[in-house]
Amino acid sequence: MRTIDPAKHAARRQHIVNAACELFATQGFERTTTAQICKAAGMSSGNVFHYFPNKRAIFIALLQDDKGEKTERLAAATGGADPWAALLDVVRFLAAPSAEPLAPPLVMEAMLQAHRDPELAELLNQDNTDEHTVITELLTKAAAAGQIDPGLDPGHAASWVMALIASMYTSAATEPSFDPAGQLPTLLLILERFLRGEPQERRTGAAPPREADTSAEAR
Repeated sequence: MRTIDPAKHAARRQHIVNAACELFATQGFERTTTAQICKAAGMSSGNVFHYFPNKRAIFIALLQDDKGEKTERLAAATGGADPWAALLDVVRFLAAPSAEPLAPPLVMEAMLQAHRDPELAELLNQDNTDEHTVITELLTKAAAAGQIDPGLDPGHAASWVMALIASMYTSAATEPSFDPAGQLPTLLLILERFLRGEPQERRTGAAPPREADTSAEAR
């Protein structure tokens, strides 16, 4: 019986996923054929099907490609001493792939396919739930630490944080002039003003600038 080298097996699977990535992003799932994937990977169909049972399995593997790293980053975020800084790090991490050329169209395609595939929908929903749970926890801790507006509902606020991150992907996929990397500072500023709920001088204790006194008494 031939011994399988786990590292080589994983590398071959990743090679197939990488080859399929651009096809799925540019053509969509339905229009991409297994023959095209085989050609892009430089492998026969029998070889490709040794690693994946079908095209759908390749697509799902592609969507779960960064699952391990994401799980580690989200877990590490909740253990930090500064929940506000951790929240901003999570937002940057989740939004960063929107600047990659293939990520936004792949996200849009995944959303489209999820309406037709209950198992895929469940996978995406679980990813969203994991992100929402961590962001909610960070907002709860930030509120307790006096870092954000305590009047905000953490769960509701987390939903809006995620909606703003998602808009980076949809805008990048549908608006050719949209620059996700250039827009990220604006996203972070919007979140700060939304979540903090008060001007900078009130948070730091600095007095606001005095207006010129034009009264007769001052003259």
